[in-house]
Amino acid sequence: MTVAPVTLAVLIAATLIIALLPLVLFRILRKPLALNRRDTIVGVAVFTLFAMIVERAFHGLVLSQTPADGWLTQPLAFVAYSALATAVFEEVGRYLGMRFLNRRYGTSTGDGRAIGYGIGHGGAEAWFVGVLVWGQWSYLAWLASRGQLETQLSDLPGDTVVRLHVMLATLSVQSILLLLLERCAAFVLQLALSVLVWRGVRAGRAGVLPLAIVLHALAAAPALLYQVRVLPAAWVEAAYFVLAAILVVVMVKTCRPPRTAA
Repeated sequence: MTVAPVTLAVLIAATLIIALLPLVLFRILRKPLALNRRDTIVGVAVFTLFAMIVERAFHGLVLSQTPADGWLTQPLAFVAYSALATAVFEEVGRYLGMRFLNRRYGTSTGDGRAIGYGIGHGGAEAWFVGVLVWGQWSYLAWLASRGQLETQLSDLPGDTVVRLHVMLATLSVQSILLLLLERCAAFVLQLALSVLVWRGVRAGRAGVLPLAIVLHALAAAPALLYQVRVLPAAWVEAAYFVLAAILVVVMVKTCRPPRTAA
């Protein structure tokens, strides 16, 4: 099989965009918002621990206790479980990370700490979920275009080879653009939720945690509904475009630089 050159080019371009997005944004906002790399590092660490380690271990436990034809095979149950699990683990981690920063380095009057943290949290998600995965896809698509894919996959189990072939066969410019839009919207959402949680932590309002969990779960729902073929791709694209646009406008208008360095 082969992957169309334009599809491969769009996939590589999308991978580079997502890879550079957090780096470029940090550089642009570093001086205006007095961003500190320590906040970004905490964001990276929190996402890695809570989303990539603890959450995945929890999923493994749930799946090991669920029959093959159990409740997770129901589309709406799968969507509800996935959205809530993602929201709970990430927002609990974000809340604890924000409390650590607040206690360790003190409060600040601006949103620079929240944006710095959000770039780390969202950037880690962009790299783990987007860049690393899409980079592998790009490599496999490049091998397919050179007729070398079968040789490289010869040592893999048959079902794995079939899944990779199906993945490459379903790649299209439209599907890649949808994934890119979803990743960009997810990054913007991470920034917005970081600002929300930081303001709640700064004000001593524990109620910000359940609010963030609900908002995160609702934002994750469209992509999950698309995965189970309840929503069409066009609706998901429109939903994430509108969501990202609204959040960008709100943050530009409301986020302010700190009066003093945190």
